[in-house]
Amino acid sequence: MKGRSGRAGRTVRKRKRKREQSVHSVSLSHQPQYISLMRFLHRRGFSSTLLQPALFSDTGRGLQTLQTIMPGELVVSLPESCLLTTSTVLSSYLGEYIKSWKPRLSPLSALCVFLVCERQRGEASDWFPYINMLPSSYACPACFSDEVIDVLPAGVRRRGLEQRGAVREMHSSNQEFFRTLQPVLSRPTEDVLTYEALRYTNTLMITKPCSVCYFSCCDSFRWAWCSVNTRSVFMSRPSSCFLSGPDTYALAPFLDLLNHCPNVQRLLLEYGFVAMNNPHSVVYVEPDLLCDILRGEKSLDQKMKFLRENHFLENLTVSSEGPSWRLMVALRLLSLPQTLYHLWRSALLGQVVDEKTEVRSSQTARTLCQQLLKDTHIALDKISQLLGQCGGPVREQLEVVRELRQEERRILESCVTALKDSVTLEKETSSCKANVGAMS
Repeated sequence: MKGRSGRAGRTVRKRKRKREQSVHSVSLSHQPQYISLMRFLHRRGFSSTLLQPALFSDTGRGLQTLQTIMPGELVVSLPESCLLTTSTVLSSYLGEYIKSWKPRLSPLSALCVFLVCERQRGEASDWFPYINMLPSSYACPACFSDEVIDVLPAGVRRRGLEQRGAVREMHSSNQEFFRTLQPVLSRPTEDVLTYEALRYTNTLMITKPCSVCYFSCCDSFRWAWCSVNTRSVFMSRPSSCFLSGPDTYALAPFLDLLNHCPNVQRLLLEYGFVAMNNPHSVVYVEPDLLCDILRGEKSLDQKMKFLRENHFLENLTVSSEGPSWRLMVALRLLSLPQTLYHLWRSALLGQVVDEKTEVRSSQTARTLCQQLLKDTHIALDKISQLLGQCGGPVREQLEVVRELRQEERRILESCVTALKDSVTLEKETSSCKANVGAMS
């Protein structure tokens, strides 16, 4: 027993060392911009001895501990004086413009406008040490070109277009307010609070970054929106009579360097990055794909309507272990013969109807995953072509999408293998039962 325990212990330690060797970090605390940020925060009452900024080989920029942290120990505490909130905006030079404007701005719009205005002030801004630390561009779908949007998975593409449309609407609906800010801007408002649609034409399909490509990717308003959307922390605040809607955003310098844990879903859509080998990653299945796979089936429209009315066409997913329970319920119902209408409700409750339906639903699931895998390979080929033609932020966006597609390929390949084994087993079991029945 002791021998086995010892071997197990050595194995665990060996694996741990291997993981630690594969992931390394480099401290960033000595760099001028981080020194400036820490001085800025210390002047506002912040002190931290447990964490320091670092660059990690697997997750990028983040915070690392300087000593062992005990359970229940406070890791980091940021005073309210260090937070950038709507209170900060309303008490600034923009306050009088926002307070007198109707219709009221949303808290998100107010924060975006403040970030853009402070960014154009440069070192004259009180918040320059923080703004100087923010990324100059983001890999969120709101900033993607049409070509990058097109190589996203269908579900992410749809939500990405919705996200991009929402930001565009926010910008266009506030044009009149933007013009009132001219007295506090050193350049024309249309040159400061910009939203240019990224144009990805042959003139921009280049092997090196160019100024035209850079600025069209990094227009100021989308930059500000992405800064708030990807870096803010939830902080419920009393509603202001000068703003419209819930006020829950707070930008927290230094604290926003903390990386996300891998069990967070939909990282690309909201935060602009992908956690590779995420144990919680799934591939979403769109209802349109179900219809394409089962086109020509009798009563397909009625079955889809039935599933939609019972909210069973939402969150249909595939993991590396196989289709989700919800997806298999939907496929089981879609695989029922038209004559078994009376069993629809039973199938929706997850009950096994008969062996033939089980085998057919598993076969459909495999066909579904094979089609998703085919689409993923086509997208990866297209991404490779585009990567050879462009540079700058567009290249960064494509690389993030490639990581997402590679993660999907890994999941789908594992799922197809699992389903192949499952279908084979079900067929063998069905055949065995049939033979036993014939013998008896």
